[in-house]
Amino acid sequence: MNETDKGSIVIVDDNPNNLQVLGSMLQQEGYKVRPALSGELALRAIAVSPPDLVLLDIRMPGMDGYETCRRLKAQPQSADIPVIFISALNENEDKLLAFAAGAVDYVSKPFQAAEVLARVRAQLQLHRMQRRLENLVTERTAELRITCESLENSRAQYRRMLEQTIQAIALTIEKRDPYTAGHQVRVSALATAIAHEMGLDADKLDGLRLGGMIHDIGKIYLPAEILSRPGRLTNAEFTLVKTHAEVGSDIIANVEFPWPVAKMILQHHERQDGSGYPKGERGDAILLEARILAVADVVEAMASHRPYRPALGTDKALDEIRQGRGRLYDPDVVDVCLRLFNERGYQLPASIGN
Repeated sequence: MNETDKGSIVIVDDNPNNLQVLGSMLQQEGYKVRPALSGELALRAIAVSPPDLVLLDIRMPGMDGYETCRRLKAQPQSADIPVIFISALNENEDKLLAFAAGAVDYVSKPFQAAEVLARVRAQLQLHRMQRRLENLVTERTAELRITCESLENSRAQYRRMLEQTIQAIALTIEKRDPYTAGHQVRVSALATAIAHEMGLDADKLDGLRLGGMIHDIGKIYLPAEILSRPGRLTNAEFTLVKTHAEVGSDIIANVEFPWPVAKMILQHHERQDGSGYPKGERGDAILLEARILAVADVVEAMASHRPYRPALGTDKALDEIRQGRGRLYDPDVVDVCLRLFNERGYQLPASIGN
């Protein structure tokens, strides 16, 4: 999708009237549209010429929308194409099955034209942003490898470029979840302050600071609907949210960081007694940097506003880590964090720009 194209869309629905309505609406907005009356026809058309987005019905004869989406995601050439389900099925379980199959959004029938257009536009913009980010990471990685091989004195330049790339990744995540904008930066700042007070060396401080800035990168794969929901999540939805630690670790597993960033991301929700996720690690089996991030993450999250509740404040956040000291959270990390706030006058940065 080049800069002048609005994007190409494949619409999959066994009802010709639905195809006509959606197709006309999108064509009037400048999108290139290809209709398909079945999942099988859609898969063949997409294999020949992948679109930028797929609008997919669920209940269709033969291959249903869930299976069509799963097959799209199983093929490398179509795995990253965003899929929006448009269906008359309105049960929460139907939506969760759609997201589990790989969808990025879900629109219920009967739909409003403005809603469909808004969601299509948002997903195409996000897809384009992700492509740009992938290209940026690839370019920066190539440049950094060449620089490091040719210049021993390029360490400072390497760190600057790496930090810019991480900041770009962090900003992309914030764009998807505006309700928690600044969370990663504030967690990074608090974690670094704790680590400095604990006496970690400068190199580890750099790694922890940058790891903290992308510790929630796995949330980029979660549906925006779940991230921004004002009410509490169901058990099934929370199970989906909990995958973000492992997904985030997988995303950067092959990036050659000079620090164990992937492990920081993987373990930042682990707990001392093994009650955390995703692996149920205990005690010293959890990386020290991850134990620091765990405390900083809890304090920032409780002290800040969330879609499902107002900010609880710093005092309640500190009470939480105090009560969980030794059981949930590393006792040394908790002691240092409490000392920072109670004796050193530490305050969380007010915004992402701080």
